[in-house]
Amino acid sequence: MSSYNQSLYQIVFSTKYRKPTLIKENRPILYKFIWGILKNKNCHTYRINGVEDHVHIICSLHPAVSLALLVKTIKSSSSKYLKSSGCFPEFEGWQEGYGAFTYSIDAKANLINYVKNQEAHHKKKSAKNELRELLIRHAVDYDDRYFE
Repeated sequence: MSSYNQSLYQIVFSTKYRKPTLIKENRPILYKFIWGILKNKNCHTYRINGVEDHVHIICSLHPAVSLALLVKTIKSSSSKYLKSSGCFPEFEGWQEGYGAFTYSIDAKANLINYVKNQEAHHKKKSAKNELRELLIRHAVDYDDRYFE
C-alpha cells in the first residue's frame, strides 16, 4: 500500500535580527531557490512570498519528509546561496526558529491569496504582530520575550 498524506503548511521564518535585507527586486531569485529545494524533496509548493524581513511558504509535504529537517535544509542552503550570490549584500542569515501552521485544504485559496498580498498586509501590520496573531489563532504557546 502507498502512503497518503494531505498536510497544507504555512511556514514562516525571518532574517537574522529581523533586519530588512531581502531586496524586493531580487526576492524572486530567493523564492525560485526555495522552490527548487521543495521540488527536490517531492513537496508541492503553492506559493512563496514575503517582504524585506521574512518569508512565507505555502506547501504540502511528501509523507517521507520531516518538517523540521525540511526547514533546516531550506534555511541553511538558502543562507549559503544568498551570501555567495551577492543578490542581498546586507543579508547575514536567518533568525533561529520558524513558525509552521497547518490548514485545511479548504483554506488553500484564501491562504495563497494572503501570502500573495504580503506587501499590502505589512503596510497595516508589522511582521512581529502578524506572527503573534498566527500563534494565537493556532493556539500555540509562545514566549513574549521573542517579540521584544
